[in-house]
Amino acid sequence: MTSLTVTEKGQVTLKRDLLHHLGVKAGERVEFEKLPGGELRVRAARPAGTIDSFIGRHADKLKKPLTIDQMNKIAAAGWAGELGRK
Repeated sequence: MTSLTVTEKGQVTLKRDLLHHLGVKAGERVEFEKLPGGELRVRAARPAGTIDSFIGRHADKLKKPLTIDQMNKIAAAGWAGELGRK
């Protein structure tokens, strides 16, 4: 079990191996859930997009339609959290 020190500001820094286990990279977010008995559950926060926001983001920006392969690459990048955030 990993032990972390709480700073004067009430902050903790997660060690690299824990972040790697969660699949979290620098600049990404984590979520905490309060559980009974003073426990917390931590997990990587994943963006929840909609097809409307996806279509709206790309409307009128392309001269020719995307291929299925191109759409699959964009969708995979979005689920992996690799697309820029607004």
